[in-house]
This record gives sequence, C-alpha cells and structure tokens, in this order.
Amino acid sequence: MKNLILVTSPPACGKTFISKQLAKHMKHVVYLDKDTLIILSKQIFAVANQEYNRSSDFFEENIRDYEYRCVEEIALEALEYADNVLINAPFTQEIRDRQWVEAMEARLSKLGAKLVIIWVVTDPEVCHQRMIARNSDRDTWKLENWDEYISRINFNIPYDIVAPGDDQMELKLFYNSSDAEYEESLQRICAELEP
Repeated sequence: MKNLILVTSPPACGKTFISKQLAKHMKHVVYLDKDTLIILSKQIFAVANQEYNRSSDFFEENIRDYEYRCVEEIALEALEYADNVLINAPFTQEIRDRQWVEAMEARLSKLGAKLVIIWVVTDPEVCHQRMIARNSDRDTWKLENWDEYISRINFNIPYDIVAPGDDQMELKLFYNSSDAEYEESLQRICAELEP
C-alpha cells in the first residue's frame, strides 16, 4: 500500500531534520517541505504591504491554508507515481480535525494509499532553545512574544484523531527531546515504515 507520511508537530520540534533523516533511510520516497513555499508567502506579504509575520491575522486569513492546500495537492499528485510521499509541515490544526482526516483518507483511498502521521514529541523548552539557535526571521515575532506564542501552541499528542477500527491511518510518535530519544525513534520508525 502507498503512504502519505506527515511529519508534524509545533515549530522547532525538529521536524525538518527528522523528516530528512527518515527520507534518507527510505528506499523510495518523495520528500516535500511546506517551508519551500515561504518564498511565495513573503511575496504576498510584500505585495499586500504587510509586515512579514507568520503569526499574524493577515497570515492566518490569506496565506496559511493556501500553503497547506498547495503542498497537499503536490503530494497527492506525486502519489500517482511514487509509493511514499513524506511532507514536512506542522499540520497542527489539520491533524486535530477529524473531518480533515476523513476527507484526506477518502482522497488517499482512491490512490490506494493510507495516511501515516508522525507526531514529533519535544519538550517546549527544548523547542524554545532550538528556535533561538536557528535564528530564523520566521521566528522573530514568536521569540519576542514567547509567552503569548507558547500559550497558543498545543503540544499534546493528538491521540483522539485515531478512530477505532480505522485502518486507513496510523499515528506514530517520534520522541526528540534528547539525542538518545532521537536515535531510538529513528530506528523504530524506519523499521515500521519499511519493514
């Protein structure tokens, strides 16, 4: 069976590094990173004369969902030609929305594919330190307004997204608050994805 693999979590949990490592360990995979679309998003901010702030109402209303829809459509198209497509993106709203999951499962079933969600479990303070270290302009507002930002972020594992008897979706946990957790999770999940 084909797989649409979503590597998801709040920002700075280690999704990009983990996604790339998983992709390198898999034999046949198309790797997609939603952040590739940031260049287009920055242009939208510029054309609209808006401050570049990916936590703003402007971003939420005019950009966010379109970025996700774009990467989803590219992934579904790629699944027509590949057995595994891996998307590196937070998907923090989508994977807590059972309707979104069911709609995605319906689209995937037409391609003979299932949904695999890999949730990256990382301590929030570890994320804070990683965000400081990566020094990215996409994090400027978050770091300057850390308490407000972190109060909006849900680090809880989305267990409730898995419906009883649902064989069209899997939830896998990748623990990433330490090097030891990372190594164990990488070996375990690689073995599960390509036994």
